[in-house]
Amino acid sequence: MFDAKIETLLEVISAGSYTRAAQRLSLTQPAVSHHMRQLEQEFGIHIFYKDKKELRLTPEGEILVKYARRALAVYRNARQAIEDSRICMSHIGVGITHTVGESCVPQVLAEYCNQTPGVHINIVTDTIKNLYDMMRSYELDVAIVDGQFPASGYTEVLLDTDYLCLVVSPIHPLARRASVAIGALQGERFIMRPKGAGTRSMFESYLSECGADIRDFNIIIEMDSVAVSIHVE
Repeated sequence: MFDAKIETLLEVISAGSYTRAAQRLSLTQPAVSHHMRQLEQEFGIHIFYKDKKELRLTPEGEILVKYARRALAVYRNARQAIEDSRICMSHIGVGITHTVGESCVPQVLAEYCNQTPGVHINIVTDTIKNLYDMMRSYELDVAIVDGQFPASGYTEVLLDTDYLCLVVSPIHPLARRASVAIGALQGERFIMRPKGAGTRSMFESYLSECGADIRDFNIIIEMDSVAVSIHVE
């Protein structure tokens, strides 16, 4: 059985307080506090800063939480693998970025399931950074991303290449140009992907190569979805 103290710790992190964690776990608040004290005594650390009103992890606490998440993922994977062996089923956790989610990748994965009996795919859509964290915690088996994965030690396969282009209104003066210099864009208003998005990172890298900075541009909207259409005059 998975260590109840570790489960309590992760619930405290998720809930943001001992009281809410106790409610979710159907425990008393003193019981939650006791689990935290036991962990601190076991590892000889303080998990949270004691002089803060809000729960904030100490450096040692962050390390403990990182490995606690890995331990929980491995435990769940073991249970799932044992259950899969009984019913001849295979579960695969696939992480995709939001841009990839708007491509044909989900349809390809669905077709793979259709052609491969006994396979169940769980798709998680998130930023590259969060997908990387889930890969490190063994919560995902594979990630399909747009851009460079922020870590070494993983096997990478290039699936395809793409390019970024400027999109403007048909009546915008720049719409008549075949190409636009970076300097000509600094006075324009931008709709962009949020920080951490793969396409945003690629654009920022290109700006850096050109001696420019994203802070030089007037970004009025940041959007997580690439499917929503917004028109700005």
